[in-house]
Amino acid sequence: MANIKIITDSTCDLSSAIVKELNIAIVPLYVVFKDVSYRDGVDITAAELYSKVNKLKELPKTSAPSPKDFHEVFKPYIDNGDDILYIGLSSRLSSTIQNAKIAANEFPEGRIKIIDSFNLSTGIGLLVLMAADFVKEGLTLKEIFARIQESLPKVKTSFVINTLEYLHKGGRCSAIQSFVGGMLKIKPIVQVVDGRMILGHKTRGKIEKSLRSLIELTMKDKDRIDLKRIIITHSEADEEAKLLKKGLEEALSPKSIIITSAGCVISSHCGPKTVGIIYLTK
Repeated sequence: MANIKIITDSTCDLSSAIVKELNIAIVPLYVVFKDVSYRDGVDITAAELYSKVNKLKELPKTSAPSPKDFHEVFKPYIDNGDDILYIGLSSRLSSTIQNAKIAANEFPEGRIKIIDSFNLSTGIGLLVLMAADFVKEGLTLKEIFARIQESLPKVKTSFVINTLEYLHKGGRCSAIQSFVGGMLKIKPIVQVVDGRMILGHKTRGKIEKSLRSLIELTMKDKDRIDLKRIIITHSEADEEAKLLKKGLEEALSPKSIIITSAGCVISSHCGPKTVGIIYLTK
């Protein structure tokens, strides 16, 4: 039986330690400042991205890996006799999945399975970790593909956005929303629904209040949450992530809470001090 190689993209926002431990391959997306392209997590970090935004007074553009990029990543594993499971960024947010499929079609049928996560950040990462569990259990590529597909609607992803500036500059909310949000200190909770980012519940005031609201939102699923693994993802919000972890430990006592940092593509959309909870329902 062929070995199974798990591949994902840089928006999965898993730590380098986890990626290395599980031998996961990453295909980077791109961030572009003034026609200069940087590979997410390779040529530029989130901290460096924010520094450039402050200096240039503009947000970068983001772009998907090309079919050629995917082909170059896929080929060595196929040549080595491995089968590939690729799990990537929602097709409703990016052309990443489309380009992965174009590349996969250049290889023998059945050797590469492509999964559209209909999610982002560690909403993808949670699926990648699940797939790695299945590989360790000895499941076949076909079996893993089926189980991950069944789990897609069970992934719940919610973020507190600390500033509307990035959503506004990126064209993701109107100037009026941005102005009113800033004046009233609104910190919206963004949820991933059907592969898209949806502006949901709005909180006002200090970030601590928003974190409590995020935990309250999570607790609505209390009896359905898979407590094996919960992920907290943040962008330059270490202390907020620790507060969120403490709150979840007290409220749910999960077996594992993993804290990860968002990469450049996710950070460029959501901005600094963004923090979120990602979990799987039963």
